[in-house]
Amino acid sequence: MSRQTINKTALVLFTVIALLAVGAAAGLWWERNHVPADEKVMPATAAKDGRSVLYWYDPMVPTQKFDKPGKSPFMDMQLVPKYADEGGDASTVKIDPGVAQNLGVRLATVTRAPLDLNVVATGIVNFNERDIAIVQARTGGFVERVARLAPNDVVGSGAFIAELLVPEWAALQQEYLALKAVGDAPLEDAARERMLLGGMPESLIRAVVQTGKVRNRISITAPRAGVIQTLDVRPGMTLMAGQTLARVNGISTVWLDVSVPEAQAGAVLIGQSAEAKFAAFPGKPVQGRVTALLPTLNDAARALRVRVELPNKDGRLRPGLTAQVSLKGAVGESALLVPTEAVIRTGRRALVIVAEAEGRYRPVEVVLGPESGTDTVIVSGLGEGQKIVASGQFLIDSEASLQGIISSTSESAEAMPAPVALHEADAVIKELSGTSVTLAHGPFKTLSMPGMTMAFPLANPQLAKGLKVGDRVRVGVRQTDDGLVVERIERAGGGQ
Repeated sequence: MSRQTINKTALVLFTVIALLAVGAAAGLWWERNHVPADEKVMPATAAKDGRSVLYWYDPMVPTQKFDKPGKSPFMDMQLVPKYADEGGDASTVKIDPGVAQNLGVRLATVTRAPLDLNVVATGIVNFNERDIAIVQARTGGFVERVARLAPNDVVGSGAFIAELLVPEWAALQQEYLALKAVGDAPLEDAARERMLLGGMPESLIRAVVQTGKVRNRISITAPRAGVIQTLDVRPGMTLMAGQTLARVNGISTVWLDVSVPEAQAGAVLIGQSAEAKFAAFPGKPVQGRVTALLPTLNDAARALRVRVELPNKDGRLRPGLTAQVSLKGAVGESALLVPTEAVIRTGRRALVIVAEAEGRYRPVEVVLGPESGTDTVIVSGLGEGQKIVASGQFLIDSEASLQGIISSTSESAEAMPAPVALHEADAVIKELSGTSVTLAHGPFKTLSMPGMTMAFPLANPQLAKGLKVGDRVRVGVRQTDDGLVVERIERAGGGQ
């Protein structure tokens, strides 16, 4: 091979090697610098329009913030920038004012005002159990005649019930008349006393004295107006002394058995005025008053049983009628109030949508107190003067849920729910065991629960360590599906 041929071959090989080197370098550069369009983060976009980025976040975990762009550690997606000119943070949702108007969003203000302790509940009319008369035979005899009556008939005072024949009375009356004819005053007085002891009513004795005739039949009458509940007398019966003939329940007043929700039980007091409205008598409310707070709750409805006494002069209020009852309470201490319709109850917690500037809305978890008229008391979570959504909040809450936004009071990297606040009261230990404690406690104000004596299960048996019967304690309880559970108990003055 000639020298010229060798040189040409070397030149070709060098050229090929050079081209391969350039290609490899170009490929390496392309691999290092080319990113597919669906994975590229372009921070330069922020620089072009002059917008400043506060941080980056994953829309599915909006509370976790990052200081640079990249792929989310939670989801297979790129982090989203949060710009400074957007205001708020990842826990807010922005809605155009025009869209908000179309949604029917209506705002209200968190106010502080005295509590309206009026309670509205339902009640059922019952007999006044204190207005009962028992009709009995004061002496033995035979029933000769009975009025045409039956149980549940309404009778007036003095109405005829039955006529009795009392043979023993004839002898006593004849003895009296004989002594009266003799004119022996002491013996006459003694005979009159024997007639009275024989069971004769004073009216019958006066009739014998005035007429001088024997009267051995007596009419039994109703001692008061009312409803005959029982009637146990028939013609031809032989009665023993003291045997009951009838039971008459007066209806001049009636009792209204009112079921007050457990959460409002603390607002009801004996002596409160009450107004009852009956569907049977529209526009004619009846005024009454609370006469008793019954010691046991209605187990099915978990409601306090309240007795209201109502006048019933015309007798139109009959047992079994239902009424809507308004119990007039005194004005209580001031508290934060929001419209009840503004509260979103999810079952585990309660939310309120707070309206912020520039059409932004934030779901906030709140602790609720009792209802006061059309408002609900806010124990914690909001401040006076804040604007909240009173209408259309469910649509905003749905939008916040779609964006992965959680309430501001439960923000955390793991979005764990906020702990439930304990309800506290002062108490005295009445009984103590390893798993439960019986307390004579004062009112749980945050539950609107009045003071009473009842047993509570202990969340932890160690809570009873060092305590004994008779100790004055401060107790904290938690509401569960099975009732109240003691979570904290401390001896008065400090020390568990």
